[in-house]
Amino acid sequence: MTLRDRREESGRLVAGLSRLLTQRRGLLALYLIFAAAYLGASGGRLRQHSFYNHDVYLADGWLHGRLALAGPPPNENDWAKVDVLTLRDGRTVRGWYGGRGGPPDRFYPLRGGAFTVAAGEIVGRQEIRYVSFPPLPAVLMLPFVAVAGLAFNDVVFTALWAAGNPVLLFLLLRSLAARGWSRRTPIDDLWLTLLFGVGSVYYFCAVVGEVWFTAHMVAVTATIGFAWAAIDAHRPRLAGLFVGAMIATRPPALMAVLFVLEAARVSGLVTRVPVAPSLAPAAPSGETAPPAPLAPLPASILRRWVWTTDPRALPAFARRLAAFAWPLGLVLLVLGVHNWVRFENPFEFGHRYLNIGWQERIQRYGLLNYHFLSRNLTAALLLLPRILTRWPFIKISQHGMSLLVTSPALAYTVAPAERSRLALPLWLTVLAEALPSLLYQNSGYIQVGYRFSLDYLVFLVLLIALGGRPLSRLFKLLVLCSIPVNLFLAVIFDRYPEFTYDDSFFPHGFN
Repeated sequence: MTLRDRREESGRLVAGLSRLLTQRRGLLALYLIFAAAYLGASGGRLRQHSFYNHDVYLADGWLHGRLALAGPPPNENDWAKVDVLTLRDGRTVRGWYGGRGGPPDRFYPLRGGAFTVAAGEIVGRQEIRYVSFPPLPAVLMLPFVAVAGLAFNDVVFTALWAAGNPVLLFLLLRSLAARGWSRRTPIDDLWLTLLFGVGSVYYFCAVVGEVWFTAHMVAVTATIGFAWAAIDAHRPRLAGLFVGAMIATRPPALMAVLFVLEAARVSGLVTRVPVAPSLAPAAPSGETAPPAPLAPLPASILRRWVWTTDPRALPAFARRLAAFAWPLGLVLLVLGVHNWVRFENPFEFGHRYLNIGWQERIQRYGLLNYHFLSRNLTAALLLLPRILTRWPFIKISQHGMSLLVTSPALAYTVAPAERSRLALPLWLTVLAEALPSLLYQNSGYIQVGYRFSLDYLVFLVLLIALGGRPLSRLFKLLVLCSIPVNLFLAVIFDRYPEFTYDDSFFPHGFN
């Protein structure tokens, strides 16, 4: 076969694959491939539910008319604990008794300031345990838990749910091409989908089950749906609903900034217009201005862009915001009632009452603090594996690895060939989504890659899609190299401890 024949054959294969990806059977095949990748990497985990199946306990409690656990939790990892004290004077108080860095007889009520309760004043004490995570994953598991009870396998559920997200991302990328934002081909979008689905930390998070990773998978679905609805602000109600779904899975969901910016642009409230500047320098007073240059100048020099506002667009902007806000408000109302009944605070999911080893750290600095920024930035961008000269030859911190190790192709986000009007809104959305996790008291520990990046990884992939830079051989090589790296992480995580090490580079506290 000649070189020309090989090129023609390759072209026919690419054209056939492109056509297949636009058909339902092609999308089904894509789902089955990712499902096989996740189920295969799960391996023995598929035999039973994970050890940390908190969502199953939450769903089971609802089915039995309870908001709390019926008894002690199956483990002591990330359950909210509320002490109920019956006092000698007849009062019953709910909160946390001792153990938060203060005196052992200090009581921290659900509402109001702390006070002292002497041991002799207590005539009865009870511990109530709650699931301290937002409830949407448990809602999705509800019909399955109704059949299987506490034995429901959250590992299988998570892997099968996770396999749908790359397909949804591919459809989002094709939608951007159909709407004129992207000039990528179906094959380009397939490469970007591979980067996300098996060339990033998404891979190891998809195969574990467990409450934290199930939440990531559901949150990614909400993120993809939100991006589809928010760009061009063409589905305000769905955008609001998906933000509500995100808050019901992994708050605070600051990705809403993308819809606000897009609604302002589409409504005409904020527009970017070209202005032709003077090409000749201003002449001093009393002098003749120098002649204008004769040679033509590039269009990028002949004009500059400025942002301007039009108050007449306020009604259209307000209508879009109202359509966005009411489904979001409805979700927040339901969540607020659920939180109030448990913790007497509509904004408290239970993390304030976590019964964990670093509770004192939370009490000292809060859940979000600048104090945690340096540790989290290191985990996200700088943390590298240890290379050894003996078995196991490589060890990975349980704080994870740099995103540039797990997904080096993400470097293309900062090297666009074109300046899309969506670039700034998307980067602001990435910043808004990344900031809470960068200030959070936990780096994502325990992990083998920076899993909190899943809160904004979809938007980074969109930036590459819109950047217009050709997906060169180098880009594809980086994607192909990242697949075995993330497959390795998916296989070893939480199963082969010899490949990880526990350390602390966290100032003023462990981990």
